[in-house]
Amino acid sequence: MASPAPRVAATVAIETHGCKLNQADSAALARELKALGYTLVPDGEAADVYVVNSCTVTHIADRKARHALRAARRRNPNATIVATGCYAQRAPDDLRRLVEVDLVVGNADKPTLARRIADRCGESPVPCAVGAEEVALSPRALRTRAMVKIQEGCDQVCAYCIVPKVRGRERSVPPEHVLAQIRRYVSDGYKETVLTGTQLGTYGFDLPSINLAGLVRRILSETDIARLRVSSLQPQEMNGELLALWSDPRLCPHFHVPLQSGSDAVLKRMRRRYTARQYADAVSRVRAGLPYASITADVICGFPGETDGLFEETLALCREVGFADLHVFPFSARPGTSAVHFDGHVDADAKAMRVAALMALAQQQAADFRDGLLGQTRPVLWEERERGEHGLWSGLTDNYVRVVCDSGVPLSNRLTAARLVERRGEEVRAEVG
Repeated sequence: MASPAPRVAATVAIETHGCKLNQADSAALARELKALGYTLVPDGEAADVYVVNSCTVTHIADRKARHALRAARRRNPNATIVATGCYAQRAPDDLRRLVEVDLVVGNADKPTLARRIADRCGESPVPCAVGAEEVALSPRALRTRAMVKIQEGCDQVCAYCIVPKVRGRERSVPPEHVLAQIRRYVSDGYKETVLTGTQLGTYGFDLPSINLAGLVRRILSETDIARLRVSSLQPQEMNGELLALWSDPRLCPHFHVPLQSGSDAVLKRMRRRYTARQYADAVSRVRAGLPYASITADVICGFPGETDGLFEETLALCREVGFADLHVFPFSARPGTSAVHFDGHVDADAKAMRVAALMALAQQQAADFRDGLLGQTRPVLWEERERGEHGLWSGLTDNYVRVVCDSGVPLSNRLTAARLVERRGEEVRAEVG
């Protein structure tokens, strides 16, 4: 039975903040709302329903979510404004107090969000419209890659991290569901899928006879996906069984390996499960087999107890590793985490100086990595053409470098070989054919 189109709300926009896991959640919500008859419009445009899928990893993320909700109300004075995601899970009452917000739904209730939106707008969706089966969105110019959630939650409880409280305990998505979802994306024209989750390396601990290596092996052998990317791994999870899979060229040589600190004393205080040397050794194992793999990381500056000397240890390790990119954050105390109660909090000026020093190193390393790729020919998945009559095509290499190309041939959603010829800031100019 086909579901009726909503009588009151016709259009919906979804604005996504934060991680790739949130992107996967937004894609699932978009599929469910589309199945109910809603028309999806880009975030920032006028809509009858505006959803902000929030992050809460820092106080800046909270502020960004509040700003987005207020801006959505200004643009859409008569719309239903919805706050969901990690901020909505952590502090729902704070968001309910915002006069701009009509509905607050945390992560735990995201499976019911499409139904609750439709109910609020005066419709009761038919049961067959929003079951476990998801209807894949038709690809557009920007829909070249799809986020596929294989796991959610975290049991590691790092001292600074709010994620276990907003995402819950670790749980794995059954492999058959993952495979079915990827096959649907392939049939709809997607060229790349990105495996997302909070702790990908522990995938399958709660399922019989499967782990992350086994899942990746099945995806490569049982689907026709042209390109597969693993979004994040911990250094202690990068074992020989898993790394051997990268002999398949469809598996992208890009490894996001959160570092957080290069000081063993700080790592221990953070409750991370590796040492600085174990981290460096994991990177060395990757580069032994994949010399042009990109290694990216997150680093926190100014964690409680971090002295100038301990920060210098982080700088030294980053110089040794040589990252393709770094995401650098000043420590942000999150209510509900143990680090809030630690002594030795670092003042804002010292944190800002450390962030600036690490960002300067990161920018130089990013330039060095891209310069080292010049002259190579690498596979590129092209996304879109920049605006203007003579706009350049933009895409990503297999090792996650943004490239641009001046081509009169349409390249959108095509996977081609491209020769990297010149660095332009963070981008690299490439030639096709």
